[in-house]
Amino acid sequence: MTVREYPEAVDVVIVGSGPSGAAYARILTERAPQATIAMFEVGPTVTDPPGAHVKNIEDPEARALAQERSEGPGAGAATVANPGEVKAGYRRARPGTFLLEDGYQVDGEDGLPVAAMSSNVGGMAAHWTGACPRPGGSERIAFLGDLDELLAEGERLLGVRTDAFASSPMAELVLQRLSTALDEGREPEAHVQRMPLAVHRRDDGRLVWSGSDVVLGDETRGNPNFRLFDESLVTRVLLEDGRAAGVEVRDQRSGETSTVRARFVVVAADALRTPQVLWASGIRPAALGRYLNDQTQIVFASRIREAKAAESSERTGAGLSEGSGVNWVPFTDDVPFHGQIMQLDASPVPLAEDDPVVPGSIVGLGLFCAKDLQESDRVEFDDETRDFYGMPAMRIHYTLTERDHEVQARAREEIVRLGRIVGEPLDERPFTMPLGASLHYQGSFRMGTTDDGTSVCDPDSQVWSTPCLYVAGNGVIPTATACNPTLTSVALAVRGARRIASELAS
Repeated sequence: MTVREYPEAVDVVIVGSGPSGAAYARILTERAPQATIAMFEVGPTVTDPPGAHVKNIEDPEARALAQERSEGPGAGAATVANPGEVKAGYRRARPGTFLLEDGYQVDGEDGLPVAAMSSNVGGMAAHWTGACPRPGGSERIAFLGDLDELLAEGERLLGVRTDAFASSPMAELVLQRLSTALDEGREPEAHVQRMPLAVHRRDDGRLVWSGSDVVLGDETRGNPNFRLFDESLVTRVLLEDGRAAGVEVRDQRSGETSTVRARFVVVAADALRTPQVLWASGIRPAALGRYLNDQTQIVFASRIREAKAAESSERTGAGLSEGSGVNWVPFTDDVPFHGQIMQLDASPVPLAEDDPVVPGSIVGLGLFCAKDLQESDRVEFDDETRDFYGMPAMRIHYTLTERDHEVQARAREEIVRLGRIVGEPLDERPFTMPLGASLHYQGSFRMGTTDDGTSVCDPDSQVWSTPCLYVAGNGVIPTATACNPTLTSVALAVRGARRIASELAS
């Protein structure tokens, strides 16, 4: 087998090709076009262009193959075809993801039984639902005065829009019903509204999901100084005099290991694997892996009886049915849930099996609950035991607090009320998804203002006491959020990338 030649040295190494890693590449391309950039991804390229959403693939068999190739050690295992399998107690991953084989729950703790990851170019953004709400209230990072500008830049990179389902009569009906019932007493920014979504229209007119391909853009793909290496596992960050100086990378095709020197290293490998890479590198600040938090997800479903077949557009092929829709009930500190109200066509979790179903008539309601943050909720690593990739094995400690249980009880009551406002509930009992199901893991290498042992990186995402090493992804977020975290993590990546660009120019 031919051994690939990695560059001996570059200006910036980026570990991981999800939206946050892609944001670093894009901002550096725009602000430091002469900088040489090497991006490493452990998984394969499964779409064209690289990093695109797999659900945009027209052929169902090709789409299924792309999902399976994203599943790393879980490839070939049964995945969740419908939520009935989850309710029956099966521990299965969603298509395109794989579960932790071991270490997901410690005796006496709640754990994250369905904690999942993806291994493919584009990361989880090749499989997500594109929801990009802005954080509100205590979800916001108070010490970042430029947060709104950063969020706007994140929206630019992700291609966020709110008019994706403007033609959907049922989405508008759902919006009106929820607004009438909920908006009184809420601040204007917390009113029920259309969900900001990362979607775009292809040349053929089809509305499709955005992935890391959109974040990278033609600008990065056309940058002669940028190279993306798939099936390349970064096993550790190299240090010299306490500074990041490059990475050790293993070609997954040949098994050969190389070193690539760099002036700056960005580790954007997700909320579980970024701490793993740092740990394996001997970079172990006190807060590494700690304050891990997920969002408990409560789901419910209602039927809109007024929906008529003639009023809805049929979904064919890839992409989204524009007769469907997604609405948003923002988090507030008084009502600490984020509500995602999705017509069945747009939902990744189908909640009804009717024959026939009028497109857009079944509404899936989801409430995401912000976690009560604890230092003890953490991912640990075992130097003696190795995982599928030969990296230190993970063990997750995770426990719901009394407050978490109270918030979830409130959410279960609220989601039934919302379901009745929207239409006719299909069931009187909401379902609480297994812990880890949201895939929104955060906090494990959180940002802070001082190196006091409660954070891993500074407000620019540079790791404390390790100059030239940056971290990126949902793990940077230091607050307890209920809203989808991708927009926030991309916004924070913008800040870090700007810092590197300015350092390169000095």
